[in-house]
Amino acid sequence: MTGTAVGIGITSVPYDVLDWLIQRWSEELGEFGAKYGIEMLEYTFMHHAFLVGMLIAVMAPLIGTFLVHRQLALIGDALAHTAFAGVAVGLFVNAAFGTGISPYITAIVVAMVAALAIELISEITDAYNDVSMAIVLSTGFALGAVLISLNTGGMAVGINQYLFGNLATVSRESAIVLVALFAIVSLVVTVTYKQLLYVTFDETAARVAGLSVPWYNRLTSVLTALVVVGAMQIMGVILVAAMLVVPVASAAQLARGFKEAMLASVVLAQLAVLTGITLSYQYETTAGGTIVLVGVVIYVGTVLLGKVQSDDDLLTDTQTTSGDRLAD
Repeated sequence: MTGTAVGIGITSVPYDVLDWLIQRWSEELGEFGAKYGIEMLEYTFMHHAFLVGMLIAVMAPLIGTFLVHRQLALIGDALAHTAFAGVAVGLFVNAAFGTGISPYITAIVVAMVAALAIELISEITDAYNDVSMAIVLSTGFALGAVLISLNTGGMAVGINQYLFGNLATVSRESAIVLVALFAIVSLVVTVTYKQLLYVTFDETAARVAGLSVPWYNRLTSVLTALVVVGAMQIMGVILVAAMLVVPVASAAQLARGFKEAMLASVVLAQLAVLTGITLSYQYETTAGGTIVLVGVVIYVGTVLLGKVQSDDDLLTDTQTTSGDRLAD
């Protein structure tokens, strides 16, 4: 394959490497399923679904941890609805001009533009972030609805997989796109971790230290857009924001520091995704909804566990204080 692959700037060599890695992953998972009699691992689309889900379960908490601590949890929902507009743009262009462009690519572009628009509206108008998010969310969803209404032939049917997610539609090409997004998000977060952390907890001090706070705010929004579009394949537009928030909220009940919370949220997200995909296949339910429900169950469990730990710590402190008083 030469030139570009799947409509984005992945040159032939990186594309071929990613394609080979995904093929190897599929072969190994297929052999594992055959060896242990696991039926769902006999299907290639499930190999792709598990790969995409596991990568999402890393990306989403990486960005979501910063968003939750900055009280920007709803930005994922806003960008998901604008990603829906991006999908509608792709489907509309394909239907009208027969271009064959991937709707995920147009979703990435539109979601990134929307992410920057949220920040620019806040900066130019001095509006609160929730105001700019509401404006972008409603605009994106309205644009998607209008484009779909202009051509309801095949678009109304095709749009459902993007709204609710579908395991069977996770192709090798979309898995390659997700792996590329995963590499970008992980690399950027690793390189800018200290700066993002500084801006997250003390913007004033970050400005005094010479950091460009608006630039890092925009970077965070763009990374969120990439995660949202990547997760949309399985989660669907309606539920994609949950992966940015629920695992992070669960980890916050148990973790004692930022890094610990980030790592714990990745582990809990993996548990929710792997369990959710498995249950979705077994009971033929919507993948995104099943994953979210599993995530919520985990959240409830961590809340209860956190309460037990707090009570134990309080009891220990009380006993220690009483012992000290008796010793005196």
